[in-house]
Amino acid sequence: MPSTRKIVQKRTPKLELYKVNLTMDAIELLTTRSSTPRLEAPAPSGDDWQTIQRAALRAPDHAGLTPWRFIVFNNEVALAKLGEYFVKATVLNDSETDAKRLEKVKGLTKRAPMIIAVIARFVEHPNVPRVEQIASTSCAAFAMQQAAFALGYGSIWRTGPYAHHPHMKDLLGLNDQDEIVGYLYIGTPKGKVKIKQEKIAEPYFSVFGT
Repeated sequence: MPSTRKIVQKRTPKLELYKVNLTMDAIELLTTRSSTPRLEAPAPSGDDWQTIQRAALRAPDHAGLTPWRFIVFNNEVALAKLGEYFVKATVLNDSETDAKRLEKVKGLTKRAPMIIAVIARFVEHPNVPRVEQIASTSCAAFAMQQAAFALGYGSIWRTGPYAHHPHMKDLLGLNDQDEIVGYLYIGTPKGKVKIKQEKIAEPYFSVFGT
């Protein structure tokens, strides 16, 4: 029977190689992140969907408030209902919106087979202000998007008037202090994904005292 020492020596190189490859994949994922606006079915399901959910729940969370909520629209009926909400919010905001515009608004939810409304559910806390809870929820959205990319899916994080519209809060059953951080569209990329050109870091970073 081989000694414990020999077993460890034999397995360590494989473990280290695994760690190196995992690290390189993670860095590549972070440094090549690019939105994919053109999406089609299938959306994540099964183990892939479970992984994306797990990633969301790893977001930084001061005081363990878990201020995130996610409303998932992942079938034709649900997506059509979200489209109706967009239309209703538009009409409530401007009753004179023309029919052509409303038809376009209704079609916004047909851009992906899955849309996740990312919600910051504000929790009163003396040490965790609202802005920090919104930041935490944004991290959860980013984690879901990165997990989707890592699993081979495409995604785009959309905001616009339907994220900031007060009527959308009512339609989704939210409180006034809650915030719709955005809508995460997820699906399979249509065609080749275009990776954006990498930015130069220098204009955005400075070293204090120099």
